[in-house]
Amino acid sequence: MQPAKRVLIVEDDAHIAELLRMHLCDEGYVVEHAADGTAGMRMLDAGNWDALVLDLMLPGVDGLEICKRARAMARYTPIIITSARSSEVHRILGLELGADDYLAKPFSMLELVARVRALLRRADALARNARMDAGLLVRHGISIDPLARAATLDGRMLDLTPREFDLLYFFVRNPDQVFSRLGLLNEVWGYQHDGYEHTVNTHINRLRNKIEEDPAEPRRILTVWGRGYKFAGESGAENPA
Repeated sequence: MQPAKRVLIVEDDAHIAELLRMHLCDEGYVVEHAADGTAGMRMLDAGNWDALVLDLMLPGVDGLEICKRARAMARYTPIIITSARSSEVHRILGLELGADDYLAKPFSMLELVARVRALLRRADALARNARMDAGLLVRHGISIDPLARAATLDGRMLDLTPREFDLLYFFVRNPDQVFSRLGLLNEVWGYQHDGYEHTVNTHINRLRNKIEEDPAEPRRILTVWGRGYKFAGESGAENPA
């Protein structure tokens, strides 16, 4: 029997934190709570967490700094940001710093629990895939070590965010298969919600800037018009019209 998943909540609103704790405990998770950013940073450093539910506006260290610290760690921890900052710029900033999901307050507790569950399933699936591959995946000059979560292009180390790595890893494992944006959200992000498709576009554009000689004429990650995207197999890399 596997041990219960450990979830850290960093939230300064005691009422919201208690509701989150109760709902997540009902799912069988072991939940701990930090009431400010300083305590949250300390608890993040002290424990191996399976998921992090993180407010942005916190006393002491703010949530974005905690998010950056989490993403600098060797262990990958799914992060959901919850914040009253509902503007597009703050949501995008959180996602750019490596958060996996964002919910603006007020939000449904049931929806948050569902998203935590989905992200944990995705993390488990990625870990299983890495153990199954247990070696380098090489295609089109890209070499991926799934266990070390490292990738190189023609021998040069790629500087990838955790989500960019997950997206590239998924593509390389599934060459010549076409995936819609919603399909990629489900497979790579771990959830499928209308309105998040532009996040896929943003990550693919950033990834192309890192792995394509000419991002305007990609030869690895190809657009299949009207259907989605695919990673070109070894036999050809012409972008379909």
